[in-house]
Amino acid sequence: MPMAARRLRDPDINPCLSESDASTRCMDENNYDREKCSTYFLKYKNCRKFWNSVMIQRRQNGVQPSMPTAAERDEILGVMGKMPY
Repeated sequence: MPMAARRLRDPDINPCLSESDASTRCMDENNYDREKCSTYFLKYKNCRKFWNSVMIQRRQNGVQPSMPTAAERDEILGVMGKMPY
């Protein structure tokens, strides 16, 4: 597997891995009919927006790494009580 593909599959790097997998699975199951999978696409888009805003805020505050690790993301979501997207 190429390095770029491995990085996309790494849960520490890609915070929306499960949403990405769900949208791909939906496309496979529905013969690539995008209309049937629009809710999955919207959830993925909202996930990316949320974690991108977290990353920008951390970068502005000088926190490294700018993207929280998978363990830190689980902790953040646990404090919030529900998925923000």
